[in-house]
Amino acid sequence: MITRLQVSGFKNLVDVDVRFGPFTCIAGANGTGKSNLFDAIHFLSRLASEPFVNAAASIRDDDLKASSVQSLFHRVGNEYDQSMFFSAEMILPAQGVDDLGQVARASITFVKYTLELAFRSGNELAVLSPFELLREELEQINISEASRHLRFPHSEKDWRRSVVKGRRTSSFISTDEKDGNRIVKLSQDGAGGRPKSFLAENLPRTVLSTVNAAESPTALLARREMQSWQLLQLEPAALRRPDGIGTPPGISSDGSHLPATLCYLAHSSDPSPNSSPGEGTWVYEQVAFRLSELVEDVHEINIDRDEKRQLLTLQVKDRNGTTYPARALSDGTLRFLALVVIGLDPTSQGVICLEEPENGIHPARIQAILQLLQDIAVDVESPVDRDNPLRQVIINTHSPTLVNLAPPDSLLIAETEEAIKKGVRYRKATFRWLSDTWRSDASPDETPVIKGRLLAYLNPIPGNGSLLALELENADNR
Repeated sequence: MITRLQVSGFKNLVDVDVRFGPFTCIAGANGTGKSNLFDAIHFLSRLASEPFVNAAASIRDDDLKASSVQSLFHRVGNEYDQSMFFSAEMILPAQGVDDLGQVARASITFVKYTLELAFRSGNELAVLSPFELLREELEQINISEASRHLRFPHSEKDWRRSVVKGRRTSSFISTDEKDGNRIVKLSQDGAGGRPKSFLAENLPRTVLSTVNAAESPTALLARREMQSWQLLQLEPAALRRPDGIGTPPGISSDGSHLPATLCYLAHSSDPSPNSSPGEGTWVYEQVAFRLSELVEDVHEINIDRDEKRQLLTLQVKDRNGTTYPARALSDGTLRFLALVVIGLDPTSQGVICLEEPENGIHPARIQAILQLLQDIAVDVESPVDRDNPLRQVIINTHSPTLVNLAPPDSLLIAETEEAIKKGVRYRKATFRWLSDTWRSDASPDETPVIKGRLLAYLNPIPGNGSLLALELENADNR
C-alpha cells in the first residue's frame, strides 16, 4: 500500500508530492498527467523485478530502445532533465516468499524507498545501459513515527496496529561515497553481518530487485510489495477468453484467466449450508448478486467445465433461464465482473490502478462500480486479515458523474500549471485536493483546489444529491 509518492523529472511530473488513502480518485481533463502518475507507479513496480532498460520499455508498452529511453525524462523545450527521482512510503505485507520459496518475515512493515536515476550518454557504459543509478535507499518508518505519516482517517487500535510493526535504527539499503565512487549498501535485518556493497556506476538494475529472504527479509518484502502494484488494463478479448482446465488462478492485468480464478475461488471457499463440498455455491451467488447491481436481469453465474475440450468457460444465466457465455456479454459487464472477482480473491493484494472505470458503464450504474471499487480497497477501520486484505485502489477519471458521486476526501484534482526553468516557460502536472479534507491537514502549507474551479472544468451535474455537488453549489452561492 502506497501512502505517499514523490516524483520529479519523470515525463511532466515535476516536484509532485501525493498522499494516498485506501481509495483515491484522480479527476482531471485529458493531458493533465493522470496517466503519467500511473506510469510512475508502474515503472517503480517493474524496477523491482527487471533491469532499468526493460522496465522503461514496459511503460505504455512502448518498445523503447537505448536511444529513446530519454523520452521518459522531463523535457523543457528541447532540453531533457538529466535525472529522475522517486520516493515511495509504503506498508508491506508481514510475510512472503522469495524466488526460491524461502519464507521471509519483515522486521519492519512501514518503509520509505527512494530511487534516483540519471540518463547517461557519450561513454561506453551508455551502450550497456542508458541509466545510471545515483541513489537508492530503503529506510524504516518506526511505530512511533506512524501517526505523522498515516494521515488518512483510520482505526489506530484495529487497523494501524495490525499493519505497522517493528523498530529499527539503520537503513536496509543506503548509498554512500567512497574514494570518489558511489556505493550502494545492502544491510541484513539483524544487527550482525557486514553489508554487501555494490558499485552504483556498474549496476544495470536496482539492488532491491536482487534481494532474497536469507540476506534481507524486509527488503525482499518491499520488493514483493512493489511487484504487486498493478495497472489494470482490462481488455474485452482477454476477459471473453476461456481458460484451460488446470490454468493457475489469478487475474492478469489485461483480465486474462477470469474463468480459472473464479473457478478456483468457488472450489476453495467454504460451502454454504445448502451446498455440497466443492460446489462453491456461495462464491457464485456473491458474484451474481454484485453483478445484478449493474445488470438487473442476472440470475446466476457459473463456470462450465468442458472435460472433452479441457476448457473452463464463464456463463451468465438470466431470469428467464437463458444462458450466455462470456463472449456474448458486453465490455462493461465483463470489466465489472472481473473487478467483483478481484474483490473476492484474498490473494489479490497490493495496489490496483485503473483508468476510467466508467468506460462501458451506463451513467445510471456508475454508482455501482464506484461502490465496488471502494469495497475492493482495504477497510481501515478493521484489522487486516484474509477477509480484509491489504489492498489499495487508485482510479483516474474525467467523468463528471463519477466525480460527483465520489467521497470528497478521496478526490485528487489533476491540473497543469505554468512554471519557468532557465527562462523557459513550461507546464507541469499538479495534484491538489479539496479543502476541509484530510489532505489539507496533512499538507497545511499547500493550497487546496478552489471548489468553484472544480465545478468549472468538470461541469458536474447539479441536483443529483451527492455531497460534492451540494458543496460546490454552496461554494458558488457564498
